[in-house]
Amino acid sequence: MSTKFETIREIEPVTDAERATWPTTVIVELDDAFEDNRGGIQPLVDMHMKSCVLISSRKGTVRANHYHQTDWHYCYVLSGEIDYYHRPHGSDQQPEKVAVREGQLFFTPPMVDHAMVFTKDTDFLTFGRNSRSQEVYEADVVRINPINP
Repeated sequence: MSTKFETIREIEPVTDAERATWPTTVIVELDDAFEDNRGGIQPLVDMHMKSCVLISSRKGTVRANHYHQTDWHYCYVLSGEIDYYHRPHGSDQQPEKVAVREGQLFFTPPMVDHAMVFTKDTDFLTFGRNSRSQEVYEADVVRINPINP
């Protein structure tokens, strides 16, 4: 088990060059799929990342209500739907709601308060910049007062 200092060293600082590669909208347009007689290949995320997790959430539940100091996430909805709420960290504005549906990819950069409300049973993949080990995740995440949808 690593110490908190070792865990923090595992989290690389965000650079301006990295920021320049991030999408500028929540919903990310997907590249065209490659299709042939065997089926298809849909590109999702083609960049350096350290984690990919499958998350299942039941209808009516809420996840997140936090922000990440350095981590970003691309999330791809395999089934179900999510009402995604977001706002810049430190803002007192009402969070913006974005409805994310099956087959859509969405992006959360660091320093964005966010919450997810599951309007159906939902399975989604989350691709992250940082390791998803519990120690690294907890060293980077900051819980916020709930965003009440």
